[in-house]
Amino acid sequence: MNTGSNGTEVAVATDEGKPDDGVGAAESAAVPAEGSTESPLGSRAPDFIKARKTLHLSWQVGVFIAGLAVVGAGAAMLVLPGPGWLVIFAGMAIWATEFVWAQLVLRWTKRKVSEAAQRALDPRVRRRNIILTTIGVVICAVAAGFYLWKFGITMPWKIEQ
Repeated sequence: MNTGSNGTEVAVATDEGKPDDGVGAAESAAVPAEGSTESPLGSRAPDFIKARKTLHLSWQVGVFIAGLAVVGAGAAMLVLPGPGWLVIFAGMAIWATEFVWAQLVLRWTKRKVSEAAQRALDPRVRRRNIILTTIGVVICAVAAGFYLWKFGITMPWKIEQ
């Protein structure tokens, strides 16, 4: 299984319409585009670790176990109190230091979050959200008013049996 961290890069997607500029697909996938802030895909292990195959494999196993522990803790926090999704993404970031598949998932997630943030800043969407929130608050206030009108306020220490 190629994790992309053994020095060779794997092409993920190619543009069929682009003319061949002499750079291979594997090399173009490893090098970020001009002006891009994305780092190249592959292992970020120190060079002395990458130089020895056994040490590098041990490093990958350690990174995988650490990431798995953090992702597992995040999954538990989805049903328990805690910032579940934040911890899951932290575990993915740990995996992304070593594995190409995690780097690609993390890039996709960052792109989707940025798109959602841009959509949320759209004035029409903000106006719609404010209107829906106002309607929800009015409905809750009417329901609370109806409940108080119908049943009144009874303090727990004044309950008559």
